Amino acid sequence: MELSELDVGLWRWTAPHPDWKEGADWAEEVGCVYYEASDATVLIDPLVPPERERFLEALDRDVERRGLPVSILLTCAWHGRSSGELAERYGAAIGVSANNVVAMPFPIAEETMYLLPDHSALVTGDSLMGDGRGGITVCPDTWLEGDAPELLRRDLRALLDLPIERVLVSHGEPVLENGRAALERALRA
Repeated sequence: MELSELDVGLWRWTAPHPDWKEGADWAEEVGCVYYEASDATVLIDPLVPPERERFLEALDRDVERRGLPVSILLTCAWHGRSSGELAERYGAAIGVSANNVVAMPFPIAEETMYLLPDHSALVTGDSLMGDGRGGITVCPDTWLEGDAPELLRRDLRALLDLPIERVLVSHGEPVLENGRAALERALRA
């Protein structure tokens, strides 16, 4: 598990995806986000890492310290991962947003991205991923059907109008500075 505090109240951790197989076109480690909204503790695409006890003890302390409801958001329906377990543990609602979280649906990819304006951060599921060189790339065309890759790239252009500094991807390394420029480069490729 890799755990990083990106800003006050904004953390990202990684954990090995339980369905990953050797030869997959995505990395075994996937990213998850913890965000302290003003009205809830928000977990996006949560996956409990192998260090379960330590992770859950730390999360329990944060949830208790904040004394606010827990909200679990999924970027893609298949990113349910540990959401059921955590929803039960904290009496959390799955899919109920919180203050300062802007849901941005991309139906062509069956994905919802989340903008966290307080941190100029965009949390993505599968449509955008780390490129292995410090930037981001659009998902492989093989992940979509028909003319969906072209339509997705068109729809993603709307993100260029947003003040994005960070792009927190599920697959690969996040972009922590100049996220809008990284997105622009990805959409030109």
